[in-house]
Amino acid sequence: MKLGLYLPSYGVDTAATVGEHARHAEGAGFESVWAGDHLIPVRPFLDATLVLATAAAATERIGVGFGVMVLPLRHVAWAAKQVASLQHLSGGRVLLGVGSGGGVHGDAAFRAVGVPFAERGARTDAALEVLPGLVQGKPTRLDGGDVTLSPGAEMPPVLVGSGPERRVARFADEWYPAFSTPGEIEAGTRRIAELAAEHGRPAPKVTVGLSFGLGDVPAAEVDAQVRSLTGYGMSEEAARESLLTGGPGQAAERLAALAEAGAHRVIGMPFPSDRRRQADLLAEAARLASGSA
Repeated sequence: MKLGLYLPSYGVDTAATVGEHARHAEGAGFESVWAGDHLIPVRPFLDATLVLATAAAATERIGVGFGVMVLPLRHVAWAAKQVASLQHLSGGRVLLGVGSGGGVHGDAAFRAVGVPFAERGARTDAALEVLPGLVQGKPTRLDGGDVTLSPGAEMPPVLVGSGPERRVARFADEWYPAFSTPGEIEAGTRRIAELAAEHGRPAPKVTVGLSFGLGDVPAAEVDAQVRSLTGYGMSEEAARESLLTGGPGQAAERLAALAEAGAHRVIGMPFPSDRRRQADLLAEAARLASGSA
């Protein structure tokens, strides 16, 4: 199983810089680092493209992933320019998670860029139709004219976040159902595979997100993470059940269960109090799950 790690893309982390966190993740054996995407969140949040460019500059091999880029907040040509540029700057290490944005992003963010909140789904589908051609530097029909961006770049793998399964089936190389249980993954994978076959496409791979705090974590910190997840529409019970806590051995069991359900990558979102220690504990759990420790 591949293992990714979310970077601290908001606020101020006095323990280390984004680049230092990325280098630590690379040294710990992670396959990729990820950044979320918010325009007007409830707390300070850095621009995902710049966070990932910083991570790419500080590392050599690790992938840099959007988790996820909210496509309707950008004009698709600018989104394609950002993706192609990051591909060049990183040496082709981009993993492009995309989504339409939900309530957690707030109506204010969409108003700020002149996009009706109700149109975000349709705009996401329309963007996904033309994004590959724009990124690759091919002449692409856009708003009544042909647009060619330069320099073009290799189109990165597309991970479509939670949302309509038809969107995943039509456009995704991977499905990214963040914070899902093994049972939800198994059921969703079957449905999406059927829909993808109708479009003549292979079944997407599956990447799963986990918020985790391993070892001795204060109850107050666990409660804070639960509150954070409820902001994404989860019930308190579901949020609490989705958290990965306990020791590396318990975490290894969860990782093994997710792999059995069909996940080929897990992206960990560490509790913020000690990110580097948490990264080491999750890497240890992954080694236990694979039987290599």
